[in-house]
Amino acid sequence: MLEDRDYMRQSDYRSGMTLTALLTIILVGVFALQCVNDAYFRPQLESYVALTREGLLHGWVWQLITFQLLHANVMHIAMNLIGFWWLGHFVENVLGRKRFLIAMFGCGAVGGVLQGSLMLLFPNAFGAGVVGASAGVSGLLAIFCLLERDSQVRFNFILPMPAITMLYIWGGISLFFTLVPSFRGGGIAHAAHLGGLLAGVAWVKLGWHHDYVQLPWERWFARSERPVSKPKALKSSQAASVSRVENAAAPMPTSDNEVDAILDKISAKGINSLTSRERAILEAARKKMAQR
Repeated sequence: MLEDRDYMRQSDYRSGMTLTALLTIILVGVFALQCVNDAYFRPQLESYVALTREGLLHGWVWQLITFQLLHANVMHIAMNLIGFWWLGHFVENVLGRKRFLIAMFGCGAVGGVLQGSLMLLFPNAFGAGVVGASAGVSGLLAIFCLLERDSQVRFNFILPMPAITMLYIWGGISLFFTLVPSFRGGGIAHAAHLGGLLAGVAWVKLGWHHDYVQLPWERWFARSERPVSKPKALKSSQAASVSRVENAAAPMPTSDNEVDAILDKISAKGINSLTSRERAILEAARKKMAQR
């Protein structure tokens, strides 16, 4: 459906607050509640929502999401928010709000699964509890770097390099300290970072940054909603009737596939590469959707 596509929904571009800004406020608010809890209530409450070995042994799977909302100290949340703010707006604009939210917490959850698995297998090296949004931010970093491979960025805000080079460096650091869990790694959950990076890479490789590529559960729901198949002769006659009506009423086709092809052309060559007919098709599709 055209109206399900982020690039065809004009209302998203007029929204007052981006999801990146809203999540930033939520992360700051949760950190403030952590501080209040430390001062006046029971710090032990965090053991139920941080990613811990004990929690995983008890089957507290919600920790794979909730640990991403917590932070250890001011420097920890400050560094994560800087990275999130820098990457979030770009990735949100590319993916759309819904897929951005899924990518952020989905990549973070994959990072939590990898970190948690190592916690269970090697408690002496990986047993400490984990908090922080950096696993999800690592996923956003991978998506950004793969989509903007040649963009010039600054590693640690100092050293300039292509985005794809920064991805290789960050991935190499995370892999090394996952395989060599030395205290010299800075007390960072490198396995969570590595899992988030790998999930972000998979997101792009699977084409999920294109909103016309269905996510797995969307395909499952689509299959369950398929109508009972009709006899071939009936379907053929119906298809012929529909084709005659469409050809008579719509001399300029605006099917999803045709719109997708035009948008792919824009992505590859820019909007100035469109012919007048392609521009008309895209505009007709927008108007058709607005009238629904």
